[in-house]
Amino acid sequence: MQYRRLGESGPEVSSLCLGTMTFGEQNDAADAFDQLDRARDAGINFFDTAEMYPVPARAATQGESERILGRWLARQRREDVVIATKVAGPARGLDWIRGGPLALDEANLRAAVEASLQRLGTDYIDLYQIHWPERNQPMFGQWRYDPSSERECVPVRAQLEALARLVEEGRIRHIGLSNEHPWGVMQFLRQADALGLPRIVSIQNVYSLLSRVFEYGLAEMCHHERVGLLAYSPLGFGHLSGKYLGVPPAGARLTRFPAFGKRYARPGVRPAVEAYAELARAHGMTPATLALAFVYSQDFVTSTVIGATSREQLEENLAAREVVLHPDVLAEIDGIHARHTNPAP
Repeated sequence: MQYRRLGESGPEVSSLCLGTMTFGEQNDAADAFDQLDRARDAGINFFDTAEMYPVPARAATQGESERILGRWLARQRREDVVIATKVAGPARGLDWIRGGPLALDEANLRAAVEASLQRLGTDYIDLYQIHWPERNQPMFGQWRYDPSSERECVPVRAQLEALARLVEEGRIRHIGLSNEHPWGVMQFLRQADALGLPRIVSIQNVYSLLSRVFEYGLAEMCHHERVGLLAYSPLGFGHLSGKYLGVPPAGARLTRFPAFGKRYARPGVRPAVEAYAELARAHGMTPATLALAFVYSQDFVTSTVIGATSREQLEENLAAREVVLHPDVLAEIDGIHARHTNPAP
């Protein structure tokens, strides 16, 4: 397992990060503990969760992923693992979280941190991330900025100052963003540098063969500003495993929750998946291995957030880190990308 520093001043994290968004919904506690133990055995020291997990988000299960992770964490040496979690922002209809997370102001941030600490059973959070911006911006499959949807929101400076106080108090150690765009990243960096506040060390954004938008502007920015990418959904909600090309398997996420992950319901997704699956098989590997190895190989990816609903899936995710794609395969991938460009941005 490789270990890389998160951003300029963050902790050393494993190149794979185990995500927990299925814990408490598709995976019960026993399954989750088995995955967590296997991940530690493989050298993973980095675990990602969120206050809204598991998904699909609902009031009855909200926070259960953190609770399960916290019960496992109690059996570990705390200093040996890096725990990341996220605060839910507004505009997503999650009215059962803090009575509706209406803003990322200090009161909401503080309440969210304290609740996550309690569920995780720990005194501090290594990486605290804003799950999505409060402001108007296209996200989760939207692709066009609409200035007519502008609304009042807590300024970036106020969000950063509130997070800085939580860092000073020892509640959190480092801060990061998620589902962000270049303007937002630079606002957080500019304000931090101008005011002597903590710099973000990471951005957790979607990155896969179906969505390479990160390469357009954020890759350059994060390189120069030393912000680490935590790439999530490297298998495109399971589509890049090829399992949805035939009869959807029983128990799979999109079999159980067909309305979930709408960005992957676009008409361009299936032909792209078919092309990548054909390429993988032509080179003697599974479609999932090709997709994962591609993401793992990118020099701008600090850590890839993997997730699984079975031990078999987790083992394939782990094994793919040993696969080095030949330059000819990478060239063929770029050829498919040119024909099927970002069908699920």
